[in-house]
Parts: sequence; structure tokens; C-alpha cells
Amino acid sequence: MTKRDYDAVVVGSGPNGLAAAITMQQAGLSVLLIEAKDTIGGGLRTAELTLPGFKHDVCSAIHPLAVSSPFFKNLPLKKYGLEFIYSPNAAAHPFDDSAAAVLQNSLLATATGLGADASAYQKLIQPLLTSWPDILPDVLAPLQWPAHPLKMAGFGIKALRSAESIAKQYFETEEAKALWAGMAAHGMQPLHKPVTAAIALVLLLAAHYKGWPIPKGGSQQIADALAAHFIALGGKIETGTMVTSLQQLPSSHAVLFDVGPRQLLQIAGHSFSSIYKWQLERYKYGMGVYKVDWALAEPIPFTAEACRQAGTVHIGGTYAEVAASEQAAWEGRISDKPFVLLAQQSLFDDTRAPEGKHSAWGYCHVPNASTVDMTNVIEKQVERFAPGFRERIIGRHTMDSKQMETYNPNYFGGDINGGIQNITQLFTRPALRFSPYRTSARGLYICSASTPPGGGVHGMCGYHAAKRALKDVFKLS
Repeated sequence: MTKRDYDAVVVGSGPNGLAAAITMQQAGLSVLLIEAKDTIGGGLRTAELTLPGFKHDVCSAIHPLAVSSPFFKNLPLKKYGLEFIYSPNAAAHPFDDSAAAVLQNSLLATATGLGADASAYQKLIQPLLTSWPDILPDVLAPLQWPAHPLKMAGFGIKALRSAESIAKQYFETEEAKALWAGMAAHGMQPLHKPVTAAIALVLLLAAHYKGWPIPKGGSQQIADALAAHFIALGGKIETGTMVTSLQQLPSSHAVLFDVGPRQLLQIAGHSFSSIYKWQLERYKYGMGVYKVDWALAEPIPFTAEACRQAGTVHIGGTYAEVAASEQAAWEGRISDKPFVLLAQQSLFDDTRAPEGKHSAWGYCHVPNASTVDMTNVIEKQVERFAPGFRERIIGRHTMDSKQMETYNPNYFGGDINGGIQNITQLFTRPALRFSPYRTSARGLYICSASTPPGGGVHGMCGYHAAKRALKDVFKLS
């Protein structure tokens, strides 16, 4: 190979960009990581958004896949100060009668809490949990022949179904149906769509496998630990540089982009074949999010005790209500009773707010690129299950879908999953190719959440893209 400034350049420092940079650097290459903002992290940032001393996660907050990910598990991130905290309950789903369905680390405890559906829940989850350590690397991978075909098939048969069909087959109680709906709604699609069972299964299995942790001090701590490890390996990071063309980049043998298809076209579209450009232009994005961060004088007063012991609370009432909310956002309508994903990290992490005070984070799904102010309806939903909540608010910060995109261009129209994860874009994101990470231009790769396995803080998109580049360009396995 001819001499270049770097062996590889990575554009974008989200969890996937960091994973790609680390993987390349671990292989003995010289790697430069370039970030547009003054701080690294992408969706892993924490800031004082409301009042001084209140730390809020700007995007992602709870990280089930960070501790389950095959990429993360081999990194010495504790060495760089990363500490995970676990709430007594991973998640809770409250109802109007002051009861709640609860997701616990223990499968048996979770099942027992579902009453008449205890055996049904175990029947659905137990076989997959037994297989989970063996199939997880393939679940978080591009389409390939799995290491354990029969076990993977057992997962796929259920995961490729709709959340609605699973609920109808397995559950009778409203508690189990609603808990299941809340998990499936993370997929940001109507619950009757194929593959919507996948995200619900992954989240439930992650809880029973290694839990749903909260990073002490904020999600920024994950990014900072990854960056520190990358630098310790000899990597270099350059912040405050917005890349808009290939001409801005130093010479290298490979460039990996932790950006979405639209940004990739803007940066390097002239280098791509007409077919590849056509595929990127047709890439589909889904519903957006409207997010509120709160500074609180006291904890959220949920009437269900289980909710006060949960890091994550799924606020949506019945299965039917959750399904209607997601259907509305998908069809471009605003729901007056939206499904709200809420995190209350300060209950378990005292570094998140001044002594005696608390912070919380919540969002609902809305039509892509919506600028409708959802603050009131979100707070009304929380108040429904926690009377007196509004009285405790001493500061708030809001971001609509367009503001989310402005903050992070990868969130096109507020789509935090980097594109719809439906049956047609599950494995072919962002284009139908032998390797989804290769572009049509030699040496250029995409490693964002718009590639398999999609959204989430797991680093596997970056890891697999880097492994592809190592093999293609550097002839390293």
C-alpha cells in the first residue's frame, strides 16, 4: 500500500463510530476519528439542559445492549471510570388502578407478577433465554449463517412476527399484554407490522440476561470511556470539524462513516454508482420523537410502588392505548394519549441532580419531522399515573423532532433508530448489497445505525463495518 496520512479515518463519534475506530486501532492500524461537535458521543451525551447541577441525557439514557453487546464485553471500560447502576426493577408499566406490570431481572419473578399469564410468559421467553448467550452475536449481526442455526431459528420464528400476533397467541391478561406492548413500541412501528416482536424479545431477554443499566454520571460516560480506550490504543480524535466532502479528509486507505444515508450522499454521493445512490435516496425513515427533560423538586410520585423502583417507566395504559398511539404517529397524526418512555435516573444515581432534587427524561413518538409541542400531553400522561407530578417541576427542556435532527443529523426527522427497522430494511439497511457496510466506492464504508443490526447503544454496526473494511482493504480477518 502507498503511504497515507492514516490507515483509516472514521467520521462521526457516536457509539458505532467509536466502535469502528477502536476495532481498526486494535488491529494495529493508525486511525483518526473526526467529530463535528466540540464533544464526542453522538447519542451518548449528557448536559445541564434545565438548571445548573441537573444532568440530563440528551438522547439515549438506559442501556440494555451496552452490557449485553459482544463488542462492549471485551473492553476494559471500568478502567476509564465507567460504572453501571441497576435499579431494583428494570422497567414498570403502570395502570389506572394504581397497579403495574413489572419487568425484573429474574424471569421467574417477572412471570409470577403477571398472574394468570405467568406460564405463558415463561413459555415464550425461557427457551430463548437459554439460547440467548449463543445467539446474541448473530442477532446483533448482518444477515449471515448463524453459529447455532437451530437456536437462531427458534428466535427468528418468534422475532419475525408482529407484536400483535404474539400478544394474541400467548397472553390473556391486560398486564402481560400492556407490558409486551411497551417493549414492542420501542421499535417505532404499528404493533401489527411484521418484525415488531423482535425488539420486544430483545429488550425482555436483555433484562433477564444482564439487566437494563444506567451509566453513573450520564450516558456521556460511555462515550468518554470508549474514547479514552481508543486514545490509549494510539488513536487520534479531532473534534469541531464538520465533514461535508471527501476533499476535507486526510489521505487514508479506508473511510468509515457513522452518518445516515442522506449525509453520506451529501459527503460522497459523487463517488457512488447510480444504483447505489438510487438505493440510498429511497431509504425510508420512520416516526420521530418529542422529548422533555425535567428538573424536579422531588421524585415523581407514581401511585404504583413498583414504578418508584424502576429506572424506566412505560406510560401508556392498556395494550389498545399503546397500539393506537403508535398507529397514529405512523399515520402522521398526533395522539392525545401518547405512549411515553420515561427514565428517572436520579432515583438511583445521586450524581444527576443537586442533593434532595431529581431529574427525569421522557419522550413520545410523533410523525416524522413534527414540530407540534407535545409538552402538555406528555406531562398529562405522567400526571395520570403520578398525581402531583407537575407540582414538582422546577425546570424543563424540550426538543421536537426537527430540533433532534438539528442536534444530530443522523436522526432524520427525529427518527432516533436511523431508519425504519421493518421487514424490508431489517437486513438490507441502507441498501441491498452483499455487505450492507460497503458502499459502491472502494474504501468507503457506512457504519451507523442505518446498517445492521440498527439502533441501540451496542457498537455492533461499527464493529461489523470495521471488520468488513479490515478484510477488504487490509486483508486482515
